[in-house]
Amino acid sequence: MNIALIAHDKKKDDIISFSVAYTHILKNHQLFATGTTGKLILEATGIDIHRFQSGPLGGDQQIGAMIADNNLDMVIFFRDPLTAQPHEPDVSALLRLCDVYQIPLATNIAAAEIFLHGLERGDLEWREIVKERQQKEGTK
Repeated sequence: MNIALIAHDKKKDDIISFSVAYTHILKNHQLFATGTTGKLILEATGIDIHRFQSGPLGGDQQIGAMIADNNLDMVIFFRDPLTAQPHEPDVSALLRLCDVYQIPLATNIAAAEIFLHGLERGDLEWREIVKERQQKEGTK
């Protein structure tokens, strides 16, 4: 599965701790992250991770493009709901794309843990069926 990992500045420590705790699951998947978040996760875990630009510099939009192209299966985005973000329109667009394309989206540790336990059990295999169906429809 292709998983995006994103965190606002005040949530970076949380996503690092989360990534360390779930390295045993995450290492079995393709990981993508916005710039600084990806760098910090790599340094803490050693897991291979594709890094995009920083969120405010277009990283959120790059991940959004992956969603629109059906190249992401899950987004874990630890948001800071108490701090205004200068790139809030990009954040809103990313969340909207997850809803439009039926991409599981976890915005806090509790939801992210449930998602990774489900991933480990095989509960997200339906994403492969969706991708195959969309590929077939795209070739008609």
